[in-house]
Amino acid sequence: MTDYIEENSKIADFGAGPLVAILMGTMNGARFLPEQLDSLAAQTHQNWFLIASDDGSTDDTLRILKAYQAKWPAGKLIIKEGPKQGFCVNFLSMACDPSIKADFYAFCDQDDVWLATKLVVAIQNISEYQGDGLPYVYCGRTSYVNENLKKIGCSPLFAFPRTFRNALIQSIAGGNTMVFNQCAKNALEKVGVVQHPSHDWWVYQLITGVGGEVFYDPMSQVLYRQHKNALVGGNNSFMARVERISMVFKGEFRRWTDQNVVILCASKPWLTHGSKETLELFKKMRGAKLKDRFRLMEVAGLYRQTWRGTISLVLAALLKKI
Repeated sequence: MTDYIEENSKIADFGAGPLVAILMGTMNGARFLPEQLDSLAAQTHQNWFLIASDDGSTDDTLRILKAYQAKWPAGKLIIKEGPKQGFCVNFLSMACDPSIKADFYAFCDQDDVWLATKLVVAIQNISEYQGDGLPYVYCGRTSYVNENLKKIGCSPLFAFPRTFRNALIQSIAGGNTMVFNQCAKNALEKVGVVQHPSHDWWVYQLITGVGGEVFYDPMSQVLYRQHKNALVGGNNSFMARVERISMVFKGEFRRWTDQNVVILCASKPWLTHGSKETLELFKKMRGAKLKDRFRLMEVAGLYRQTWRGTISLVLAALLKKI
């Protein structure tokens, strides 16, 4: 399978412009999968191929994928067996696979719908703003829709800088919005697949940590479907905010942070000097006595993107839940 991916991605030529590898994780997604595949087929930028890593579906997901594989050009859709260790590892197994080769890479969820301009907007942004030899990630807002694609809201609009000091304590964009360059993929490959709470949060942490850039688009290019079987839902409703506060009190956020710190410490060889210093201050802050906790948080320069987020950060620090 690895050789097949490498061979097909090398020779792929489905249109003009840069080649994009779309990385889709699937798991029992048959209900909404056709609409997502149709939205990929409708992209104004057509030079792409799709890798669908299936994590053990027991519904019609594989049948649907094979049907689209048969009607699309040869090499347009590659189906592989996933690692069956959860959605994060499934996505990272593709992002960290050196045999998958393209100019740009895009994560793709099985149950969303992409606007037709999704890829062309991301490619134009990366091509214009990426620095030489620097990892670069395009991401942005999403439009929340119900099961029937009726709009019900938008994800938060974040305007503060995208930095490691923010990434340590907040994930700002879904993986379903992320498109990244080869330098970003190289950084992911060097560290390898990790057991992180979420692949999109990890990408944000690692890319900012190694000195790369993350662009946050205020304009949505993805219809983010909200339904009861979604692994991750929107975070802009009142109940979602209540749930996040509840997670702080229950210690879930601290358990995630424990996991993140271990992974980031193992990734130190690739972090910038400034990121290493921030990480050490963050570790000290988490274990410090109350009188020192807020001082260290200020010295580390930690911040969240909204005033509500800042309040939750202060609360978490006060209760030693970060």
